[in-house]
Amino acid sequence: MATTAIFPIKVGSRRSVAKALKGVIDYMDNPLKTDLGEYVSSYECTPGIADMEFYLSKQRYYTLTNRSQGKKDVIAYHARQSFSPGEITPEEANRLGYELALRFTKGRNSFIVCTHIDRAHVHNHIVWNSTNLDCKGKFRNFIGSAFALRRCSDIICAENGLSVIKEPQPSLGKDYVKHVYGKSKPLTFQDRIRNAIDDALSKNPKTFEDFIKLIEAEGITTKRRAKHMRLWMPDQEQPTRLSTLKGNHTEEVIRERIAGRRVGSHSSNIATVSSKPNLLIDIQAKLKEGKGEGYAHWASVQNLKQMAKTLIYLQEQGLDDFNVLKEKAKAASTRFNELSDTIKDLDTKLTANTNLQKQIVTYSKTRATYAEYRKTGYSKSFRATNETDILLHQTAKKTFDELGYGKGKKIPKVAELRTEYAPILEEKKRAYKEYRQAKIEMQELVTAKVNVERFLNLGGHTPGLETEKTQLQQ
Repeated sequence: MATTAIFPIKVGSRRSVAKALKGVIDYMDNPLKTDLGEYVSSYECTPGIADMEFYLSKQRYYTLTNRSQGKKDVIAYHARQSFSPGEITPEEANRLGYELALRFTKGRNSFIVCTHIDRAHVHNHIVWNSTNLDCKGKFRNFIGSAFALRRCSDIICAENGLSVIKEPQPSLGKDYVKHVYGKSKPLTFQDRIRNAIDDALSKNPKTFEDFIKLIEAEGITTKRRAKHMRLWMPDQEQPTRLSTLKGNHTEEVIRERIAGRRVGSHSSNIATVSSKPNLLIDIQAKLKEGKGEGYAHWASVQNLKQMAKTLIYLQEQGLDDFNVLKEKAKAASTRFNELSDTIKDLDTKLTANTNLQKQIVTYSKTRATYAEYRKTGYSKSFRATNETDILLHQTAKKTFDELGYGKGKKIPKVAELRTEYAPILEEKKRAYKEYRQAKIEMQELVTAKVNVERFLNLGGHTPGLETEKTQLQQ
């Protein structure tokens, strides 16, 4: 589930274009919020110097078109995409944010995506340049763009098996927490029943009877009277008829949703049907949590179905020998970890390259100020007036010294670093594509292996099982 918001960025009367761009991008790629830049991605720009690249594109736009709106000019657009706590990993959130920006701008504008992990809910900050890549046109904030952004985000969430927001509100400036918990009115019994229905359908019941068992397992009482199905919440005095819920929660529509002929637009989760095996339910652990006998019966049935899927998967893969399955699962896990390490190494190189580019540009921009500072004999009054530029210059110089530049080693040019950056980025993209496929293969094989072990042990403990479960959730 994700909420979205979009805000145009204007120059205003008290800041320059460069300062406005630097302010928002510096906030976005804050190392403390993005795990030292681990969750930052970009399109047709370099994260560390994106503000300068945006600024240069605008200068070219003015030169080519001779158009300028002055202080009212929209120089960029800032979008926020907030996810439900615990529903998505930072890596996946960044990938979906990148996909959202690419689709929404149609690849015509450069952008940067920063995923913040400093709060309970993972959220993306996306800024795209208002100037197109060819510097001949601009992105226009059309009427209904906020709705279009949310709709695009919902589609991407659905495609990736995530839930979509329930009852979207006209005001899209709220983050996820405020949107969900900021309502002043408590949920009605009907609202709670709708949520329970959506939760039950998200577990993919095969029949309406299975759906009823899921509902009852959550403490809801059900009873059919004539042609009407009635439901009671534990603290509800009068029953609620399914037919009165209307929309996507009547009995007829629920049956259609179970059959896959309809997807609930207000569903808290998108129902997905998969022929791939899922982990068997640990019934004993669930019973200890307070689940009743009804749940145990339902879970046993679900385990049999999942085991059948597991067996079909093994037959399709030609894995009729358990030892072979274990070896393949181990090899797939090793390959997955190797690719993960490769991507981390490439990210380290890209980050170092980007940082060096930024320091070179900073050094160049502040060199004149620092030279004047030296001429004044390191005057305290001059330093007090120009302290920011002086500190930036000294930081850049310290970075060069740490990297060994200035001792027979020439500082590279920004153009050279960008040339080096491109092939590393391409290598990372190729590795990441292989990484995603390796992750799917590893999860399928390890899931099948864990299911077979658990099924054959009939509830006994299998050494290493918890470790493999953790790996599956990565």
